[in-house]
Amino acid sequence: MRAAGKAAVLFSCLLFLTSCAGPKPVLYPNAHLQSVGKDTADQDIESCRQLAESSGAEKGTGKGGRVAKSTAIGAGVGAASGAVGGAIVGSAGTGSLVGAASGAVWGFLMGLFTTGSSQPNQAYTNFVNRCLQEQGYEVTGWQ
Repeated sequence: MRAAGKAAVLFSCLLFLTSCAGPKPVLYPNAHLQSVGKDTADQDIESCRQLAESSGAEKGTGKGGRVAKSTAIGAGVGAASGAVGGAIVGSAGTGSLVGAASGAVWGFLMGLFTTGSSQPNQAYTNFVNRCLQEQGYEVTGWQ
């Protein structure tokens, strides 16, 4: 595998891992949490998340979504500018590929290091919080 292919695979893996990461509720260690344990609490959080989504509450993008969006935009801008530059020197296809790769890396890094809300949308968090509260958990916040 050429170096460019290896870099593309590594970049795709990083993007996938980053997009999966997202804020989740932090539970206060009350009597209910202590009696059911962390594994059961994690299952309850996941079922509340699924219930929220099936009820129409949108999770929102969070940081992972912001990174993915920034990467896609960077790749598109890079491909377009690379194609223009490549057309000028006689190799639009190669210029487009180089531009897309460099634009994606730029977009990925910008998404990682720019500040912005990484919290899910408020209706979603309110729904999950209430679902967990009705089961006996106390949500102290999201991170």
